[in-house]
Amino acid sequence: MVIKGCLNNSTDSLNFILDTGSGGISLDSSTCVEKGIHNHITDTLITGMGGAHKANFAFKQQLHLPGLTVDNLDFHINDYDILTSVYGEKIDGIIGYSFLSRYIVKIDFDKNLIEVYSPGTMNYERGGYLMHPILANIPVEPINFKDRIKNNFNFYFDTGAGLCFLLNEKYVSDSSLLRKKRKPLITQAEGMAGKIKMRLTVIKQVQLGKYHFRNVPTYLYDDEVNVTAYPFVGGIIGNDLLRRFNLILNYGKHEIYLFPNTHFNDLFDYSYTGMAIYFENGKIIVDDIAPDSPAEKAGLKKDDIVFSVEKNFSNNIQQYKSILQSAKQKIKLIVLRNQELISITIKPKSFLR
Repeated sequence: MVIKGCLNNSTDSLNFILDTGSGGISLDSSTCVEKGIHNHITDTLITGMGGAHKANFAFKQQLHLPGLTVDNLDFHINDYDILTSVYGEKIDGIIGYSFLSRYIVKIDFDKNLIEVYSPGTMNYERGGYLMHPILANIPVEPINFKDRIKNNFNFYFDTGAGLCFLLNEKYVSDSSLLRKKRKPLITQAEGMAGKIKMRLTVIKQVQLGKYHFRNVPTYLYDDEVNVTAYPFVGGIIGNDLLRRFNLILNYGKHEIYLFPNTHFNDLFDYSYTGMAIYFENGKIIVDDIAPDSPAEKAGLKKDDIVFSVEKNFSNNIQQYKSILQSAKQKIKLIVLRNQELISITIKPKSFLR
């Protein structure tokens, strides 16, 4: 979820990700340079997927959203080049707990609309499900799921994570919860510190509140810095599952309300190419070809520049990713390699087995 906003006296529109998985609010370091935003060195340690680091802060900033101005926000500073390369547009910051804790926030994925209300009691429409998460900075909700065995464990509720479900590898190892006959695939994902190797598999069933989902794509993450706080939390429920609901976030009352929307029955993406693509310097670049993957078998190579996917020459990374989700279908790419245009056909496979 990317929303537009302005800072202080500037009228320049900036792009922010609305992220329940962020324990504060943050700005991209290059945006601070471009806008002349002064920041201060601190000893505060910021942790996220892929690493931890000390953060600079821009204190007492003012954020302007359509119809709303928020004062006295302390932004921590981070490098979000990796997010820009994933989204294909400049990401200037992340809006998390520092904002969400001040208001009631309603997210309507059907209308692509976010409404903000003063804190207090909310009357919820019938037919949904009211959760009462554990809430310090990031909501934590007990999740029931089943693969080899049934499990119930705490998970972060993270609208900023572009995935369905993520499990801490140590939790997986300690609990022996996965079916051994399914071999996870190696893939690349992105975190605060950059690109991360993960494993990709499927969980037989995930239950969020009263809602059940079958055969849910799941990442397995070797959490070296324990950002998931295991053994208290086992992983993440992400936005590819959460976007199937319209949400009301009422942090003041420790409430999150789920109401199924028109995306509730959307098919999950089971396609696997074994490559990652990123938008860098105006070009879409191939990265990280996994051994024995469809991408390697098709002849794609790291640093190939993608010109088109199935006659789509838009140079829009989100459109290209959407086309590449067609598992078991032959997809034609034109790439530039060593100043030569090459036609390559790839057949993404399904990891649902």
